[in-house]
Amino acid sequence: MNQSLPPLEQLEEKFDSLLRRIEPLDTEAMAQIRKRLDSLTKPQGSLGQLEEIATRLGGIQGTAQPQITRKAVLLMAGDHGVVAEGVSAFPQEVTPQMVYNFLQGGAAINALARQAGAQVICTDVGVAFPLEPADLMRHRVANGTRNMAMGPALTRQEALQALLVGAEVAEDAIQAGNRLLATGDMGIGNTTPSSAIVAVLTGAPLAEVVGRGTGINDGALAKKREVLGRALAVNKPDPGDALDVLTKVGGLEIAAIAGAVLQAAAARTAIVIDGFISTAAAMIAARLSPLSVSYMFPSHGSVEPGHRKALAFLGFEPMLNLNMRLGEGTGAALSFYLLEASLHILNEMATFADAGVSEKEG
Repeated sequence: MNQSLPPLEQLEEKFDSLLRRIEPLDTEAMAQIRKRLDSLTKPQGSLGQLEEIATRLGGIQGTAQPQITRKAVLLMAGDHGVVAEGVSAFPQEVTPQMVYNFLQGGAAINALARQAGAQVICTDVGVAFPLEPADLMRHRVANGTRNMAMGPALTRQEALQALLVGAEVAEDAIQAGNRLLATGDMGIGNTTPSSAIVAVLTGAPLAEVVGRGTGINDGALAKKREVLGRALAVNKPDPGDALDVLTKVGGLEIAAIAGAVLQAAAARTAIVIDGFISTAAAMIAARLSPLSVSYMFPSHGSVEPGHRKALAFLGFEPMLNLNMRLGEGTGAALSFYLLEASLHILNEMATFADAGVSEKEG
């Protein structure tokens, strides 16, 4: 099923090294930014979340003058063995078809990324079908996951390798000059493992976190919940061990997204989290490194019922609410504008002293 993977001990050592590189935000830079924001020609705090975003961007980059130059959406693709249980409205062949669509620039994320001036980097982490040219498969960890309704979806080696693949893709994007990243996903059936992750880590009942995904009917929704119940009973994932949860009920693209988030944090780079699947991956990252949460920005609120619980787990409120449920990084790409707007405020507004405007009395 999978290519030859490095020894488990080697993967664990490399992953532990990644986690050790994640540090807290720069509080001095944040204090300087707050001071400047309070001096601008507006009532203090009147720009709300925009001020908070600018402050955190400074803490992330370690400077009172944060900048966003190049931007990239890291879109991870993978397939899921649980699709055999009838949990999706679309056949698994759609995953590779959409990968080619991304590469040709014809998907929603391509259109929105072009508008935002961002690059889309699509990576095959675990598609179940061969892709041409073969170079597209160079990061593939396995040909999809196993059916989690019958046992663990991944081995520990596969989970760690997928995490490290995501980290490598993020590192390459950062080395290329991208100062802002976003997560994206593609994988038929991937709301099923995402629902499992959210249920396990939040303790919420399946009825509250399992949604219709790509648009399944009532009968298929009931089947999806039944399948997830079996998967959790068979695997008994440990909510106190994020890697165990990822191995038992996760996905390869979900692992890669989590790895990308962790690498962004290690490299002091902001990363915007897309919808339900990306937020489930961010939950894994947060459990593996609580410090990584400070480097994440939530984008939009998906209509998937489990997404709000996932956001609450991370302490986030979405910046946008557009009734979206596509994935791909579409909500994250739309949110790029808000992060950039916060820096235009920080860097371009005049202070009261500069503008000769009287400040608030008392």
